[in-house]
Amino acid sequence: MKKTQYATSVALASTLLFSSFTVSDALVEEDFQAPNVMSQQKMKEFNEHVPVFVKEKFSERFASSDAKNAMAYLKKNEKAHGIEQAEQNLKSKNVEKDELGMTHIRFNQEKNGVPIEGTEVIVHFNKQNEVVSVNGHYNEDILKTDLNTSPTINPTDAIDKAKSSVDAPNDMRYNPTSQLVIYPFNDESYLAYKVNLTFLTDEPGNWFVYVDAQNGQVIDQFNALHPLEDYEGEHHEGVGKGVHGELRENMHMTKLKGEQEGTQFVLSDESHAGLDGIYTFDYDTEELAANNSAAFISEYDHPAVDAHYNSEIVYEYYKGEHDRNSLDDEGMPIISYVNFGTDFNNAFWNGRHMTYGNGDGDFMVPLSAGLDVAAHEMTHGVITHTANLVYRNQSGALNEAFADIFGAIIDDENWELGEDIMGPGAIEDGRTALRSLSDPSKFPVNEDYIPYGNGDGMYPSHMDEYYDLPLWLDNGGVHINSSIINHAAYLTGQELGRDRLGQIYYRALEHYLTPYSDFQDARQAVVQSAVDLYGEDSEEALATASGFDQVGIYEE
Repeated sequence: MKKTQYATSVALASTLLFSSFTVSDALVEEDFQAPNVMSQQKMKEFNEHVPVFVKEKFSERFASSDAKNAMAYLKKNEKAHGIEQAEQNLKSKNVEKDELGMTHIRFNQEKNGVPIEGTEVIVHFNKQNEVVSVNGHYNEDILKTDLNTSPTINPTDAIDKAKSSVDAPNDMRYNPTSQLVIYPFNDESYLAYKVNLTFLTDEPGNWFVYVDAQNGQVIDQFNALHPLEDYEGEHHEGVGKGVHGELRENMHMTKLKGEQEGTQFVLSDESHAGLDGIYTFDYDTEELAANNSAAFISEYDHPAVDAHYNSEIVYEYYKGEHDRNSLDDEGMPIISYVNFGTDFNNAFWNGRHMTYGNGDGDFMVPLSAGLDVAAHEMTHGVITHTANLVYRNQSGALNEAFADIFGAIIDDENWELGEDIMGPGAIEDGRTALRSLSDPSKFPVNEDYIPYGNGDGMYPSHMDEYYDLPLWLDNGGVHINSSIINHAAYLTGQELGRDRLGQIYYRALEHYLTPYSDFQDARQAVVQSAVDLYGEDSEEALATASGFDQVGIYEE
């Protein structure tokens, strides 16, 4: 086998079911596929961006680890990493300090002050203020392009055009947003408004629409489906029953006293210092799940009980294992909606909160029953606030894979995802889970995807089995090809255990991956994270590299 066959070219050393819904970050792939402007044309994977990964053999020491010195390093070493005129073209985005004493400086690339979509460069300092590596994606061609960066249309017109393009409802819960960007797309670069539209309807959406800022035409669009009132009341602990009848004890809730309603208990948990709360809403009423007593035991309450209970477990995992305070690491409220849709066999993160369907009772039961499902969806939230992996092609497959991996780490009974949400009909047909990290080929993919793979119709566990899907099917295979990364993580986890696996993959997500990272970038990020944590020739670094080798993602 040629080891370079599946590795992305690098210029320098460097929802849930069958996939998920094409709505933002859903758990399962759906037969419904969101329309793409490109129709059946497969988008070129930002080949204008040069992947950068430079690992310094002889580190250069600075007086401090800050953006100024990171820029000085980039300017001095321009020929080594190919980043031209760094001071004019890169803008510091943020500075991250970690538990090892390392500092990570992120830069966005700009042209005439307008950010270039999909570009990000990270400079990594060790605790001795030495630059030890640089990675990310940089677009060298745009610097040579004569591109007008002054828009002709205004943001309001762009939003109207975007709403019309995706048939968004007039009344949306969240206000649309727009950002002026340079969008490299199919060998061209456009000045565009990046419009985000989020809504919950029968076909929910978390759409990103790129509208040409010169002529108002829609360039590209995709569905990436992945205000809280203050309730004054008394903290209380109660009990509830979950979907499968488990007794959930010591559930945190709030006791309210109303003049007309009398005493009510709502699934509002404000017991965690520094966290803005864990809230579970009933989609049917658009109010907090409520009961007249602190015992939520009726059948109608079961989905809300599981969503609330599991949300706290996932929060405590990220807080305890990674010192992460909620999904954004700044204490944002953790919000779930249950009872969404009719016979809705899916769950999703829409960029702001989790939403769970109740299933159809045959193929699926209420999806909030799965701790791994909650961990999957909440990890999508963590991804949004770290690497922000774009939900298409390999970056989207990484998004799904990391959600699956942490689902299996947090719900540690096995290496399968969704075993607690499968209905009697699915189990009778042999579908005992949605996906398997240990044996991806245990389950079949949607029959529409079979022509794009090797013909066996099963989830892939190796790059030999990669599905070359167009964007109009599962956003380019985000729920299908993710199983290759899943299996690499499983193989590493068998050697190291879940605890060390979680530390390594979380570090890669937080400090190394960027929005358009691909599988090769993921290998570099994960292996480097193991090196950071445990050493160059450590058991952990070798096991991590071996996991990727065994699925056909090799070191370049």
